[in-house]
Amino acid sequence: MKKFLLVLGLLAVVGLAAVSAAATTYKVASDTTWPPFEWQAGGGQLIGFDLDVMRLIAILEGYDVNIISYSWDIIFIDVGNGRVDIGASGATITAEREAVVDFSAPYWTSNQAVIVMADSDLNIASALSAGKKIGAQVGTTGAKWVQEQLIDKGVDVELVEYTLYPLAVLDLVNGNVDAVVQDEPASRASVAADARLSIVGVIETGEQFGFFVTNGDPNGLLPKINDGLQKLKASTAWADLITAYMGGAELTKIEAAWVAAAPFLAAKDVTGFAHALAAGATAP
Repeated sequence: MKKFLLVLGLLAVVGLAAVSAAATTYKVASDTTWPPFEWQAGGGQLIGFDLDVMRLIAILEGYDVNIISYSWDIIFIDVGNGRVDIGASGATITAEREAVVDFSAPYWTSNQAVIVMADSDLNIASALSAGKKIGAQVGTTGAKWVQEQLIDKGVDVELVEYTLYPLAVLDLVNGNVDAVVQDEPASRASVAADARLSIVGVIETGEQFGFFVTNGDPNGLLPKINDGLQKLKASTAWADLITAYMGGAELTKIEAAWVAAAPFLAAKDVTGFAHALAAGATAP
């Protein structure tokens, strides 16, 4: 009887140890409408540069993530008040946003690109000149640039704001705006997806993107995210992620490569996943 009770006690201890060793899961919010940083693939997977960086950092730092598709207009509020734990959504670090959330170290530097219809006679100067309608997503640095650098300086353009950048691009295709100002990598993805579009110039803004967490970082996530970023950038995985997502591959090709590489992700093989993803995205 004593041996039986001892065995039960040992099993209970082992069970408790297994529970305590389970990795903590943090909720990651992302506006998944903005390739190549984040989007929903045809098979339903939420993929993109930001999201895979989050996944790989979680592996390197020993926690799990649950990525949730989120509306851009509330993402900073809900991360800031702790409704979700982390934001990963191509977010430029600004003083205004830092009043609501806490940012990680910068992980990406971006500029703004100007998209027009390829068959138009517009260049970057004429696309941003008086009388033009310029589209941008509300609350973005693209919209802010148009407001501050054109309208506030007396250039008679009309800023047309949209809840999502894909809607701005669609309105451009439909002839309702003359140009769209959007971050350069996302603009290149838009042009790669639709040959009717063209980038006529890049505005050097040098914006820095950061991941963001609940104000005050109550979960102690920033040191983990920053440490994971350093480890990731020091490995071959970082360059492979850039090759896969920023190399101009069609989104459907990246999606297929992601599905093929997913077993490495499940096995928590950081470099294996990134290498397979890059190889698949760039294969002939």
